[in-house]
Amino acid sequence: MTSPDGPKRLRPLADAVALVAGATRGTGRALAVELAAAGATVYATGRTTRARRSPLNRPESIEETAELARGAGGKAIALAVDHTDPAAVAELVARIGAEQDGRLDLVVNDVWGGDPLTEWGPPFWEHDLANGLALWRNALEAHLITAWHAAPLLVARRRGLIVEMTDGVSEEYRGSLFYDLTKDAGLRLAKGMAHELRPHGVAAVAVSPGFLRSEAVLDHFGVTEATWRDAIARDEHFAHSETPRFVARGVAALAADPAGARERSGSALGSWDLARRYGIEDVDGRRPDWGAYFATIRHTLQPA
Repeated sequence: MTSPDGPKRLRPLADAVALVAGATRGTGRALAVELAAAGATVYATGRTTRARRSPLNRPESIEETAELARGAGGKAIALAVDHTDPAAVAELVARIGAEQDGRLDLVVNDVWGGDPLTEWGPPFWEHDLANGLALWRNALEAHLITAWHAAPLLVARRRGLIVEMTDGVSEEYRGSLFYDLTKDAGLRLAKGMAHELRPHGVAAVAVSPGFLRSEAVLDHFGVTEATWRDAIARDEHFAHSETPRFVARGVAALAADPAGARERSGSALGSWDLARRYGIEDVDGRRPDWGAYFATIRHTLQPA
């Protein structure tokens, strides 16, 4: 006989409501899929729709993300939202509150779009200033705006989790000042939110993937997910890469573990940390550990 708790264990986020801001592609898309697979109702937001592309001009759309999430077994709502626009975010959160009877359990800030804005090589005073400031707006202001509007729904229920997706879990310089400022600020944002949310029963963490095989990275190397190993000849570090689903599975596991989330609140966690804690494997059965690998090679790397 099946235990009455069986379906709950298989779908640990059943009845949960999640907002994934920046869910069009990459980690955001993977998060929407994995959270839906765990049973959550996912609001997937982004700027690229089938009718209109963002300045990144990539083909992935939020509608496709929602379809993949629904195909994984959950509920998903695709909404076009510019998270740098406070009014648009206020409208989004009000809609979630109205449709879900005030419930919101998880907020993931994954808005990015900064790759074409980042210049690697020139010193900061030679970096395009407009691009640098746009990167800051996309990767930090958008996150803070979203958290500011969404936090009251979590606080009202005295439970939940806010996740800041970033790059790296330490203060080590990332090679470009504008890029480094935004990613390091994400760590501080999670730490500060955790401090102020803790009395209200809500947790906040920063989470970083390792060397990510996003759609854009695969395109850069001229490979697909099926042929990704062909790119190792061009970059030996790529052998230790991971799919976006790997870190997404870790975030889903953390969200399904409220006590663990509160325990780690304020921390910066790598995909490898979450994988060890929750016994997670990537979609190909591997368990890459970029944190351990990077520790062995960091002394050999040159500034970007």
